[in-house]
Amino acid sequence: MRRGKLPLVEQIRWSLVPLEVVLENAAVFLFIFTPGIRKHITSMKLLFLLLCFFFSLSLAKDGKVEKGSKVKKHKPPKIKEENDVLVLTDSNFARALKDNKYLLVKFYIALSGPSQTVKEEFSIAAGSMKKDSSEIRFGQVDITQEKELGKEFKIKEFPTIKLFVDGDRKNPTDCKGVRTASAFVTWLNRRMGPSSLYINSTDQYEAFVMSDKVTVVGFFKEPENKKEHFLEAAKDIPDFPFGLISNNDIFSHAGITTNMVAVYKKDSPTNYLIPEEEIESKVDLVKLIRTYIMDVVTEYNLETQVTIFDVPVDSHILLFTSKTSQLFGTIYENFESAALEFRGKLVFILVDTDESRNGRIFEYFRITEVDTPAVRILNLTTDVKYRMPADEVSFENLRRFCRSYLDGKAKPKKESEEIPKDWDKNPVKLLVGKNFNHVAFNKTTNTFIMFYAPWSQECKDLFPIWEELGMTYQNHKNVTIAKIDCAANDIQLMVLDRYPYFRFFPAGSSTQSIRYTGERTLSAFKEYLEYELESRNTEKEDKETSATRNTENEEKDDEKTAKEEL
Repeated sequence: MRRGKLPLVEQIRWSLVPLEVVLENAAVFLFIFTPGIRKHITSMKLLFLLLCFFFSLSLAKDGKVEKGSKVKKHKPPKIKEENDVLVLTDSNFARALKDNKYLLVKFYIALSGPSQTVKEEFSIAAGSMKKDSSEIRFGQVDITQEKELGKEFKIKEFPTIKLFVDGDRKNPTDCKGVRTASAFVTWLNRRMGPSSLYINSTDQYEAFVMSDKVTVVGFFKEPENKKEHFLEAAKDIPDFPFGLISNNDIFSHAGITTNMVAVYKKDSPTNYLIPEEEIESKVDLVKLIRTYIMDVVTEYNLETQVTIFDVPVDSHILLFTSKTSQLFGTIYENFESAALEFRGKLVFILVDTDESRNGRIFEYFRITEVDTPAVRILNLTTDVKYRMPADEVSFENLRRFCRSYLDGKAKPKKESEEIPKDWDKNPVKLLVGKNFNHVAFNKTTNTFIMFYAPWSQECKDLFPIWEELGMTYQNHKNVTIAKIDCAANDIQLMVLDRYPYFRFFPAGSSTQSIRYTGERTLSAFKEYLEYELESRNTEKEDKETSATRNTENEEKDDEKTAKEEL
């Protein structure tokens, strides 16, 4: 064999020989040709084997790194945020639920007035909760873009706000009546921790009842279910602090002898007590607390209108009168006395006819100066108005009117123009009281209606746009565009909006109507209408598919039964 470098073939062959074999051959060589070190071969062999082991580990590690470097894990794109609020879509909604233990989601329409009103407060609360807790995030879904999510969660009002916990998309909790940033924060905190402050001393009790303009205190020892109703009610009323007392010394100090709920008003010497006999459920307690939070008679204005409609009492009685009238003192005293007698059954509201900003409510009830003082009852569930028969606003007349209404004996007041002969000849149909229900609550046709007052300049300016909308859909079999003069026709529909206002009536429903709050442009009207029509068609298809499946299942069951009988 020649000296020098090995041939290329030999180099390749030796490069492929395992290291363990090379070392083993070296050990044999030493054992044969150097007898003097034979006695050390055992330790040398162990050393060689250890070297082999560690070298193999190194190769294996290098192999893994090399192998791993070729596999790159795909990271989903980060969910976009707007002012600390996650922008949710159908594609990222499930991931947002998975990544956040608590997710408060606002479903909205960009053109909706109420959605715009809540937008800033929602963002402020989102930023506050993001700083304080890593488990709570806020999200928003634009229903005009994410229609599937709107259908899944049956969104009908805008905005609708729901809380999702632990990724459960089947059972979200509705967040109703919450519109300010502080209320959003309180509402969430009361669901994650104690909904009420446990009060343990008389000094703490005194400080608590003076801590806010309204405070609610539950005095409970037994039974536990009444206390539970109180704790649950506290979660649904985030506007004010709730305290819980079971200490005997505080009971004595406050003059309380039995279980009850007390509503304290900082600027009023009167406290309102709700005995446990009236607390049958959380809903009952929420209703009573919200009633007592209000004044006995609440004056209607921009600040109180939200509070008035948050009270879960469906019947409102309104006194329309001038506060500068010579008879105002007597009239108000009679109205307040009736309010004390029927509190919790009716919400008593004063409307000052001298206040020009109350114009929209005058329009809705068709109240003029010659009518005042006037008393009306409005049922928010049935949208029916009732007029007190007597003109004199005395305590006895008010009591008789309230009892007649609550006993179901009062008769609603209805008025209507005669139906025009050509009411359905033009693209925009002309409605009056007598044909309103027939057109609005049609079984096969979706109806979009403009409610107007003939003296309103804003209504006059919108007539051409409404006519264009009518022409756009005049050949559409399932759509009717209509308008009605609300000053000349009474209808059973409660809408306290300044004229004009708009509502969509879906086909097949005898009661449902959806308030339109978007921009008053042709494109906005069309976008909203198309969204509603598509939603209805999808619901119809889902029902038909479900019915077909049920029929197929029934046929299979009948076939199975027949075979068994044979």
